[in-house]
Amino acid sequence: MNSMKALTMIAVLAGVSGCAMSDDTALTIYSTAAPGAIPAEWYRPVPGQNQGYGYNRYNQIPGYAVIRQDRTLEIEQGLSELKFTDVAAMLDPTTVRFSSLTDPDGTSVLEQSYRFDLLSMGRMLERYIDQTIIHNGQEVTLMSTAAGGMLLQLDDGRVQFQQGYNGVVFPSLDESLVTKPTLLWQVSAATGGEHETRVSYQTTGITWWADYNLVYAEGEDANSGTIDIGAWVSILNQSGGTYEDAKLKLVAGDVHRAQPQNQYARREMMMRSSMDGVSGAAGFEQKSFFEYHMYTLGRATTIPDRSTKQIELFEAVNGVPAEKILMYDGTAQAIFRPGGVREDQNYGIHSNSKVAVFLKFDNKEEYGLGIPLPSGRIRVNQLDEADGAYEFIGEHVIDHTPQGETIMIKLGNSFDVVGERRQVSFERGKRWIVEIIEVKIRNRKDVPVEVMVQERLYRWSNAKIQKISHDYEMLDSRTMHIPVTLEPDEEGIVTYTVRYSW
Repeated sequence: MNSMKALTMIAVLAGVSGCAMSDDTALTIYSTAAPGAIPAEWYRPVPGQNQGYGYNRYNQIPGYAVIRQDRTLEIEQGLSELKFTDVAAMLDPTTVRFSSLTDPDGTSVLEQSYRFDLLSMGRMLERYIDQTIIHNGQEVTLMSTAAGGMLLQLDDGRVQFQQGYNGVVFPSLDESLVTKPTLLWQVSAATGGEHETRVSYQTTGITWWADYNLVYAEGEDANSGTIDIGAWVSILNQSGGTYEDAKLKLVAGDVHRAQPQNQYARREMMMRSSMDGVSGAAGFEQKSFFEYHMYTLGRATTIPDRSTKQIELFEAVNGVPAEKILMYDGTAQAIFRPGGVREDQNYGIHSNSKVAVFLKFDNKEEYGLGIPLPSGRIRVNQLDEADGAYEFIGEHVIDHTPQGETIMIKLGNSFDVVGERRQVSFERGKRWIVEIIEVKIRNRKDVPVEVMVQERLYRWSNAKIQKISHDYEMLDSRTMHIPVTLEPDEEGIVTYTVRYSW
């Protein structure tokens, strides 16, 4: 049977067993997955490992889920023991909650335990060390087990090493072992009979993230075009539980959790978003929840154990206007940092020749979007008309992007457009610096291009442009953009003088 669908709770008191009459599963997944950071080999279990639970990788999957199950149960009046089997193997037992919806005040849990010592040949052998077992029809004493074999003491006192476990028979099953992870409750009920009950707990080993697939089509000029956008949610489940016909919710936001000391260190980056009324009844709909956002799938879905599943986040949007931007940032390695004036003449003068390529589009309703987008990885392809194949041209990771905002994604570096930056002069006084910078851009294409030159005024916060060869825009107090238009095989030169004072 499917592990979570077949979940049963059995009352064990005076020989009476409870009977589960309904099953309603809800699954809420929280992600701390940095987009694109999960290795592909984590998408599948390790070959040769039965369940893989407890293996280090499964403890590293960056996310967790809250499982909730509602069902009708027969509960005995008075004191009884309830056994809850087939739970997720990686559940956190400190988060388990059991309640009766029928009689919440009259039903209480007195004791709770989690049994996870699973039945196996190795566990049975450990339990029967220094005890009598049957091997090939003869009674022997099991002295130890190691290296895939057993050390046995025969009736005459001789000790024999037996490789493998063929022919071993145990006198009885050790009742401390269970075949599946199991929760046990001691319950006191004032009212016997059918109860609508709810069980919830948290489990690790499960996460989600967003993926965006874009197709870029060039427009009439080299700097314009359109994009088609498709978005998917990917769910990786290695929790040890299958959630069949579950009500699925995804939570995006910075949900703080107390972390134990010495926990495996990893970069945690929450996926953030809001997306109101995106896809109708069958798809995801979003709402604000506390200070986070919650995505609810409008239909039931099954999330199998040891699987990666993708669900469409919103319907594909076609023909969104996009702009290709070439940007030269010769000061990329020279960033203003607090702590004093950068008076060293050589600081920041090291240049690079790469001109970065960005794709820019507006997340607006008039273009068919207007959907606040969760953080995720964007992959971009373009059609090669020679053979009709879509070829990969770059990818980038976006952070939470509200509706109405502009999205810029870096695809790579231009092959035919290069830059060069140098310091022309440097003067330093007692409380001032005057510096002249020259930036050259060369276009080796056979079509005109526009390049955005980005310069950072990195020496001190109080900076003033005294002279400049081109029009410019200050993005903030230390960053300026200078657009440069170049004809085919043309070189453009930008010079400016900046004065720092303190």
